[in-house]
Amino acid sequence: DLAELDHFRGFCGYWEIPAGEETAVNGAWKSAPASDFFTSLQRHFGKLPFIAEDLGVITPDVRQVMQDFSLPGMHVLQFAFAGKDFAHNPDVPHAHENRSVVYSGTHDNATTRGWFAAAGEVEKNNLSQYAGTQVTEHNASEVLARLAFGSVADLAVLPVQDALNLGKEARMNTPGIGEGNWSWRLVPGQLHEDSFSRLKAMAGVYGRLPES
Repeated sequence: DLAELDHFRGFCGYWEIPAGEETAVNGAWKSAPASDFFTSLQRHFGKLPFIAEDLGVITPDVRQVMQDFSLPGMHVLQFAFAGKDFAHNPDVPHAHENRSVVYSGTHDNATTRGWFAAAGEVEKNNLSQYAGTQVTEHNASEVLARLAFGSVADLAVLPVQDALNLGKEARMNTPGIGEGNWSWRLVPGQLHEDSFSRLKAMAGVYGRLPES
């Protein structure tokens, strides 16, 4: 098993806000003892079973800690195809590295079907051009799944909503919104043999089946 350390940036530095402040505007960056912390964990437990959520603006000290402790970072394919210069986006599959984890989307994103339905024309065209096929709302989940499985990243993760090609009604969480989150549930009967067989076939094509 692996644990994703959310907001990994905070292990190296954090925004300190005085207790009396009503907002987070007034504060200061403070350093955190990341190396000491992870060295202690490593001493007690050996290899660390962590994924570092390194999304957003990441400073060199964070990258150094990830390198020192061999912690894989994250790539989210839903972030990869925006803008005219998407070919140089670090989340586009050809920019991935082995020691990383690729996601079609995360708990904080729309489902892939929902994301594609709301995407702009430039983003949709970029994805179709990259995938070499016409991408639609119906097949977007499978296209991103194939791009994830075909990545050189050591691990590929699909939210079960994407495996089932569900739409915006199955979104898990919308950051910054205080209500209506974390209510979606996978119910008995939603996963069926076709779901498993398609994923198994795809994993076999891209060499992601266990050797045993």
